[in-house]
Amino acid sequence: MDLYPLTFEPIFKQRVWGGRKLEELYHKKLPPGEPVGESWEITDRAGDVSLIANGTLAGKDLHWLVEQFGTALLGHAQLQHGRFPLLIKILDAREKLSLQVHPPASKAAELGGEPKTELWYVAEAQPDAELYVGLKRGFTREEFSKRIGAGTVAECFHRVRVRAGDVMFLPSGRVHALGAGMVIFEIQQNSDTTYRVFDWDRVGLDGKPRDLHIKESLRSIDFEDFEPGLVQPLSRPGPGRRVRLVEHSLFSVDLAEIRSHENLPVDSGKMQILGIVSGEVMVESTGSSLPLTRGQFCLVPACLRGVSLRAKQNAAFLCVQAGETAAL
Repeated sequence: MDLYPLTFEPIFKQRVWGGRKLEELYHKKLPPGEPVGESWEITDRAGDVSLIANGTLAGKDLHWLVEQFGTALLGHAQLQHGRFPLLIKILDAREKLSLQVHPPASKAAELGGEPKTELWYVAEAQPDAELYVGLKRGFTREEFSKRIGAGTVAECFHRVRVRAGDVMFLPSGRVHALGAGMVIFEIQQNSDTTYRVFDWDRVGLDGKPRDLHIKESLRSIDFEDFEPGLVQPLSRPGPGRRVRLVEHSLFSVDLAEIRSHENLPVDSGKMQILGIVSGEVMVESTGSSLPLTRGQFCLVPACLRGVSLRAKQNAAFLCVQAGETAAL
């Protein structure tokens, strides 16, 4: 069996804060009548493993792919607890999310969770959209804890107005939440541990208040993390118009642009995930040509050579590479 550029069936997650934007923007076939908050585009979580959607391997899952092909698929990217190292999502925040934190690597095991570092790329945002990220300068752990009890903890959070194209990096330990009225691409390490600090006094889809995790949150939050800013992209040398959004031991993410009818080579020797932000491209490799439109992701195995992108119209895309050191 030969590898080729791979696409996967999305896994949709119903969320109390979700909506129907993924259907409107990306023509995803959502379950009827449900508020869908997340589309897990590439995932290897127990119980949530992506199925291959194209080519001769269609119907096989990502975990099988990792076990079957190893370095031919991954290159030198390290597995995370025996699984694919990254989790790729699109989120539709019709309403604001809970104020939350993911445990840092130094605390996750003792808290019974997993660390989770992630990047948000804002694909669409209403004019008044904002993120809650980090703390306002001067707020202490003691004051934060008091305000949780008083129901005013949101006042401790630093807020950042955003528009389409903005990027925020979220290391484990940074308190955060998406505000209402935006769609984001989320690139994260393979983890699903979230501790809720405050959930706006709303009820979940079952009509009951959602659980909060105050004790775990207070042990996870970085109380020296004041007023973080948006990512400032750095230009990269090489073909095409490309900027680096983040370079971290867990993953790197670039944003690239390609004009109509241009061809852009894809780096070989490393596994890459391409996520189309706008426009339409063809992923071309020996014997195959794969069309991708916005909101679609493609995994390019490390073993492939001579892969290129050809733009059918002006396009922008994220290029994600997993880290080559062991994820903690």
